[in-house]
Amino acid sequence: MSIVLVRIDNRLLHGQVLEAWVPAVNANCIVVANDQAAAAPFQRTLMEAAVPRGIKVVVDSVVGSAQILRRGELDAYRVLLLYATSQDALAGFRQGVEFAELNLGNMHAGAGKMKLSCTIALAPEDIENLQQLEARGVRIVSQCIPADRGRGWKKLLSDNGS
Repeated sequence: MSIVLVRIDNRLLHGQVLEAWVPAVNANCIVVANDQAAAAPFQRTLMEAAVPRGIKVVVDSVVGSAQILRRGELDAYRVLLLYATSQDALAGFRQGVEFAELNLGNMHAGAGKMKLSCTIALAPEDIENLQQLEARGVRIVSQCIPADRGRGWKKLLSDNGS
């Protein structure tokens, strides 16, 4: 697999990814691994239309995208892999999508979530999922855009009294 960035961003494919991350990691393929987007033809079409020519886009379920990546169908590409949630990232990893680093980009605030930064809010299950990934050797950093300094997710927790 030639994955150059794995990112959790509940917005999935949007301007920040296209304008900042794609050039920063020189990606020529974006994989959106999300069950809801894969099941919504209109959303899938909008995502595909937003991506500049020359960049391959794959929108599939978490399991389907893991199968595509494991089979090596995208080995010739520099893949930017997007998950919407920590649960999806953990599920993808368990399905055989191995990655050494996970970028926490945007995880919306909500009921029962602890706000750790302007873009990161974690529920107890997010913390559990990230701990499981970390226990498997994944380095987890929060970094909105490439120009920002990446911060370890546990530093965010400790800075917020957890």
